[in-house]
Amino acid sequence: MDTDKTPPPIEEDYAAVERRGQPFVSLEDSPQVSISVMTPPPPVLLAEPFSKPSEPLEGFPEDITPPENFAMVCPYIYRSGMPKKRHFGFLRRLRLRSILTLILEEYPVQSQKFLEHEGIRLFQFGVAGNKEPFADIPENIMTEALCVLMDRRNHPILIHCNKGKHRTGCLVGCLRKLQEWSNTSIFDEYRRYSAPKSRSMDQQFIELFDVRPVLDQIDPENVPDWPTTLYPLQGHAEQ
Repeated sequence: MDTDKTPPPIEEDYAAVERRGQPFVSLEDSPQVSISVMTPPPPVLLAEPFSKPSEPLEGFPEDITPPENFAMVCPYIYRSGMPKKRHFGFLRRLRLRSILTLILEEYPVQSQKFLEHEGIRLFQFGVAGNKEPFADIPENIMTEALCVLMDRRNHPILIHCNKGKHRTGCLVGCLRKLQEWSNTSIFDEYRRYSAPKSRSMDQQFIELFDVRPVLDQIDPENVPDWPTTLYPLQGHAEQ
């Protein structure tokens, strides 16, 4: 019988990590999958994740409107739909270090300028989503995206797709498996954000997703301070 688990309290104490400036790199080019990483020029290093934000970029009005379907997943990880210009003021208050997007399309130029101004690194894992009868999310792409989330040097980080429902829900659901959530709790959360168009294929993908390749690839020295995540890492290392 499946039993819900409530994650224990988490201490929010992450050390700031030096950023390395790298050029935009295209890793794969496919109509179904695309991966890219865009790192802006190195900004002034902050003393901690919640240091004072930079001044607003001229032409971007200051606002505190969150993107569609915005929520905190866990400390320093957020989720939402595609941020638009009116949401930039809100994003500045999150002091983001990274954004992970799951959209296939080229990232909007206006948004790229905002990321460059704020010193935010962009990870793009473009996937088509689980749509019958042909398209589905490749597990290896989901594994790579999870490795980004499991590296606290990328935090605070925002996950998004177009609506923040299905593709984002799949990624968050797989993250919950790493946090040892029960399937019942994972699916309840997925349906809360994907309603009224929840996809059975998404829930099947989450249920069958194998977290072992993620555990093989992540750096134990830089995993977030989440007790429910560290336990499987320790058990995996002892096997």
